[in-house]
Amino acid sequence: MNTVLAFDFGASTGRALLGHFDGEKITYEEVHRFDNVPIKENNRIAWDFYSILKEVEKTIASCGKVDSLAFDTWGVDYGLLTENDFLMSLPTNYRDPRTNGMPEKVFQQISPEKLYISTGNQIMNINTLFQLMAEKGKRLESQKMLFMPDLFAWALCGSHTVDRTIASTSQMVNPLTGDWDHNITCLTSFPVTFFPKIVDCATVCGEHKGIPVVKVAGHDTQCAVAAMPWDGIGEAAFLSCGTWSLIGCELDKPILTKKSMEDELSNEIGANGKINYLKNISGLWLIQEIRRNFRAEGKEYSYNDMEQLARKEPAFACFIDPDSPEFAGPGGMPEKIRAYCERTGQSIPQTDGALVRCIYESLSMKYRYAIAQIQENTGKKFEVLHLLGGGTKDTFLCRMTADALGFPVVAGPTEATALGKIMLQLIALGAIKNVAEGRKLIRKTEKVTTYYPQKIDMLDEKYRIKCTFFCVLISCKGRK
Repeated sequence: MNTVLAFDFGASTGRALLGHFDGEKITYEEVHRFDNVPIKENNRIAWDFYSILKEVEKTIASCGKVDSLAFDTWGVDYGLLTENDFLMSLPTNYRDPRTNGMPEKVFQQISPEKLYISTGNQIMNINTLFQLMAEKGKRLESQKMLFMPDLFAWALCGSHTVDRTIASTSQMVNPLTGDWDHNITCLTSFPVTFFPKIVDCATVCGEHKGIPVVKVAGHDTQCAVAAMPWDGIGEAAFLSCGTWSLIGCELDKPILTKKSMEDELSNEIGANGKINYLKNISGLWLIQEIRRNFRAEGKEYSYNDMEQLARKEPAFACFIDPDSPEFAGPGGMPEKIRAYCERTGQSIPQTDGALVRCIYESLSMKYRYAIAQIQENTGKKFEVLHLLGGGTKDTFLCRMTADALGFPVVAGPTEATALGKIMLQLIALGAIKNVAEGRKLIRKTEKVTTYYPQKIDMLDEKYRIKCTFFCVLISCKGRK
């Protein structure tokens, strides 16, 4: 029996899960949950690193003997270490506005086309390259950067390496070589030595009190995709659905064309060495945020309550682009949605249910839009979408996504990220051969639900008409 400990950090909480493998089946249990709420430090939005680390250490102590431990977080964020190997300050959270305008500064030195050809990343101002540009001239005394999962590993075992999957979210890694592109890193003015050695995931990087510390896929999306219960037959797309939605497919080689760049598609490196060709879309953040707004108004809706309210509203009344900049920050989500609809000449959602339905339909429409772009760039024709993560619990969204796409949606496992972390630790320990073998185990044991599209002909016509309008909204960034 192998027992491994996996830490997962989301937008508001951190979790610790124990995974067990008896040679035939992976089981797991949540053993601790704690807050991961960004804090303000020196006018920055920051990770509360030391408080989180205390929770990590407390969890390790309480779990007794385990065979390994590992971390994953979202991509792009990092900490800075001094020459004496101290953390300079709390790591900045990607939602901090310091990166506003940074891409434009970079484009004074390199064209967007060349940047994309070099790194393959969707150009987003949250990417690590642009975060480091915001550091330029301020913290040149720092000696090393580590991405967040690697920073937690450093705090436990002193390792100065970073995992390849999360490094590939930075806009500084060549997707063909899987290593730093120093023609890009030099734009930050940090020296070559500032960028640590990149290692493959599923490797041991050190020990903490006799426990091997494993580099899994540090980027949580890649952990989730690793656990995708795909049998390798036919053409499959994936959707890792949580606070963010990441929709895409696996490829053998990156796509670095001008069209791919214009379609805002990313080439990230997966746990199995494949290219995860995907688009970042604002996901259940919109639902989470509007629920917080409702609660502030004294309306204590559960997520199921919100779904039922949405079901009662007319379909296809209005749409937003979930990635329009005004929806990125917290607060005032109902007013932001109504203002967007008014600005774009649509019917304005008046009820709580209409607001929620607008979000759900807009997300499903954006998924259809993204899948069409991915198919066009890859030449693939997808037959199934594997929906992974917390979004699998949202039956309304799963159903609408299947209807929008016109092909089946296989929802599950809900704990795909956790399973991926556990599986990759087991690979590092030699208990499982590779990702393909791990996926086979997950197919045998995890519960999934398949949603088949309904009323395809009628819905396709409605979606076709509305999607034309929706695409116009996206192309003009929500401005009429």
